[in-house]
Amino acid sequence: MSDQRSNKIFFYSILSAAIVIAMTSCTSSPEPAWQKLNQELISKHNLKVRNLSGLPTNDIESNLKDGQVTNLDQVDSIDLAPGVKAKIFWGTGTMVSVIELAPNAKIPEAELPAERFAFVLEGSIEQLINGKSVSLISKEREAPDGTHSGTPRVDFVYLEKGSKSAVTAGSAGAKLLEIYSPFRLDYLEKAGVTNLPTKMAELTNPAKPNVKPNQVYDLYDFQLTELAPGAHSRLIAGKNTQFSFISMEPGSVFGHHIHPEEQMMMVLRGECDEILLDTEQRMTPGDVVVIPGNMVHGAKMSAVGCDALDIFWPVRPDYMEKEQARMAAYRAIIPENAKPELLVDGTKTKPSLTFSEGPKWMNGKVYFSNMYFDQNWTADPSKSSTVELSPDGTYKNITQGKMQTNGLYPYKNGNLLVCDMIGHQVVEMTPAGKVVKVIVDQYDGKPIDGPNDIITDAKGGIYFTDPQFTMEPKKSQPGRAVYYVAPEGKVTRLTKPNEFAMPNGIVLSPDGKTLYINNCYDDESWFPVNSEKDNYIWAYDVKEDGTISNGRQFAKLFLTGNVLDRKGKSSSADGMAIDKKGNLYVATYYGVQIFNAAGKYVGMINLPSFPVSLCFGGKDMKTLYIVSYSKVYTIRTNMEGFVNYL
Repeated sequence: MSDQRSNKIFFYSILSAAIVIAMTSCTSSPEPAWQKLNQELISKHNLKVRNLSGLPTNDIESNLKDGQVTNLDQVDSIDLAPGVKAKIFWGTGTMVSVIELAPNAKIPEAELPAERFAFVLEGSIEQLINGKSVSLISKEREAPDGTHSGTPRVDFVYLEKGSKSAVTAGSAGAKLLEIYSPFRLDYLEKAGVTNLPTKMAELTNPAKPNVKPNQVYDLYDFQLTELAPGAHSRLIAGKNTQFSFISMEPGSVFGHHIHPEEQMMMVLRGECDEILLDTEQRMTPGDVVVIPGNMVHGAKMSAVGCDALDIFWPVRPDYMEKEQARMAAYRAIIPENAKPELLVDGTKTKPSLTFSEGPKWMNGKVYFSNMYFDQNWTADPSKSSTVELSPDGTYKNITQGKMQTNGLYPYKNGNLLVCDMIGHQVVEMTPAGKVVKVIVDQYDGKPIDGPNDIITDAKGGIYFTDPQFTMEPKKSQPGRAVYYVAPEGKVTRLTKPNEFAMPNGIVLSPDGKTLYINNCYDDESWFPVNSEKDNYIWAYDVKEDGTISNGRQFAKLFLTGNVLDRKGKSSSADGMAIDKKGNLYVATYYGVQIFNAAGKYVGMINLPSFPVSLCFGGKDMKTLYIVSYSKVYTIRTNMEGFVNYL
């Protein structure tokens, strides 16, 4: 009996094993053709393999070939509704739909079968959210001129599975990026896919989103997180999928690497050579590729860099950890709910404002310059003024029609140091607007050109920049430079003429030992000077006599896409402020860029228009006042600003 029982157990064991093998062979996909080469490359580059378990499979083959770059022009267009055309592509867990909507076209109301993100790439839409129609818009960056500027905006919303959704395009139409996880079966049917399941399998262990459902966000309000040297990204995650809007610097390299999450990549701007297995494939705007989990890949950026959207499924926890660290550093300076608030709109108030500059806090007020330019940057002192602003937003001119002032700084006797840029002089001015003394108007027996920004040291010495941004075609001095006026009045030129292409903002560290200078423009075909200062803030050691030495790169400023496209190095860095802990705040074309005392990037304050300059103020000196053309914004911080009051 025992032998028969043993034989039965052995028989059933063999039978069970055979059934398991048979079931496995029925449900497992054959190994892809690229897998053998991939294993060789993993060994060659000494890469560590991680695997994810429990991922759902839907047996729906992607319409993109693994590791093969395809342009969206090669993807068939489908009709979603009258006047609504879409190009869709998908991987294993995420579907992307690039939708063109004719003016006033509608996507009918429907209950969402999956979580959905919708980004407005062009135009505007009305989106149904919680039963109400909500406006979402997109705006392109406007090139700044003497009278206006505009920063970009991309509105988006996250809707959970089961939400009701409907879309109506604006009067100019719209371009929409929809991303679903899992797939929408009705979209696949319209694309001609057959043998679809009745229901999509879903992740059993979804992630925690870093955005709230049913809330409209601007993509540019999300902080840039460093993912690798030269690569920074705005990271957004839902329960199932993650988006990395990544900007990669010119010439930067993503080395060979792998990760278990599937990646779909779409190039938005610039170019790169994408490393896919043992090939390099050029990617340009509109190109897409699907990279299966653990496929060896990398990228080499072109001379103009590359901006792309990477979509990961499932969410990458390592990226979310980086994003959380970035936000912790940023929130240590800018509180959780703090946003720029419009204090003054000088197009609606009197006296009107055109181009605000050089704000400084003194005696409970903000003093700043209201510079008049036309669109071509032609100055007019007769239409310019110097302004006194109260914290409640009321303001008045303290002088007008006499000079075109620029940078200001608190000085002795409760007065102000004022850069009279077009008048080629630095003067001492009372808070009532009376000029009591000319501080400097010459160097080496010749007039200075256009003093721009100005600060003092603890001894009463004065530093100012002169980028020669004046109307005269012939300048008095041999080039753009930075100067120091000693307490006894001696003027020293600190930098060689044109050592900086355009020295602009200047600030001292709270201990007075380090001088920071930024460079506004560089490497531009339309600008008369090129230098090696590029898009950096430069730091210098301050000597006992006020002169400087040991110039070095302190922090690298981000450049916008239009500057990168023309291979320029112009950050448009202008005014700067510093807090008592040494954190530096820089007004740039991109936004207010913040760096810590070691020069490490902390974050950026996004505004509706290009910030020109800024200062700390308020009773506790924790409010930033940011001037931007005709407008003045405020934002609360956790830091106490530093100003050298003599």
